[in-house]
Amino acid sequence: MSAGMQGRIGAVGFVRSLLRILRGRPHIPPAVKDNRALSVILNRRSVRRFLQKDISEDVFAAILEAGRLAPSAVNLQTWSFALFTIDSWKQTFGQPIPFRAPRAAIILADTHRVRQAFEAFPHSPLVEHTVAVMNASLAAMNMTVAAEALGLSSVMLSETGRSGLLDAGYLKETLELPEKVVPIMTIVFGYPRAGWSPMPPKLPLEAISFEGSYSESNPALMTEWLSQMKAGYKASHPLSSLEAQLEDYASKIGAAEADLQAMVFGEGKPSSTSSDEQI
Repeated sequence: MSAGMQGRIGAVGFVRSLLRILRGRPHIPPAVKDNRALSVILNRRSVRRFLQKDISEDVFAAILEAGRLAPSAVNLQTWSFALFTIDSWKQTFGQPIPFRAPRAAIILADTHRVRQAFEAFPHSPLVEHTVAVMNASLAAMNMTVAAEALGLSSVMLSETGRSGLLDAGYLKETLELPEKVVPIMTIVFGYPRAGWSPMPPKLPLEAISFEGSYSESNPALMTEWLSQMKAGYKASHPLSSLEAQLEDYASKIGAAEADLQAMVFGEGKPSSTSSDEQI
């Protein structure tokens, strides 16, 4: 097959995948289609373009309250939120909040606090860290849903701007975090610029759920999903590709793994050199 023919086939596949993304919609049963809370959850999108508009203290306080009141295992509330304005982020990290959002919160899995209350807490680092991450993630999701309900948008970041999981060692040093406090993500908040955000490629319910024993996914379905992922990334990042982004992540994972081993299991010391490149 000639290079030109391969290019045309690739272009057709790209367009087909984009059309499938654009046609994607949440599946809302008719009986509950008018439920406001459900609509907020199902129509939430990650946004990376924000208006240069401040968030009032009352609105941001309500978002944080949603995080504070999130459910957690045994009500341990194993989370902390490092809060930032435009100025405090710039002072801490030397650059604007990612995507020039007006507010940010770094979400931390935190068992340091409960260990002060429960002196006899058993030594179980993997269970302890897993529970902390689970709880903190629930708080983070509550905050993003609350933001959406209040007319804001948000995006959860794993490493953009050296502010997430892949930069845990750097953040431990920068924020002077004690033992048993591990950064897991940053959420940036702001009012979205006008424009409709399509639903990212989502696997169908039958591919992610089962009754009885675990069932393997259909390989063709996974291939189609990956094609849509690549097309969507290319459409939003014309000068890059999903493969290039994954390679960038892969280059940082080794140092991040060492940092997390040190922070979770106490093995060695965090390198604080994860992700020297700022994005």
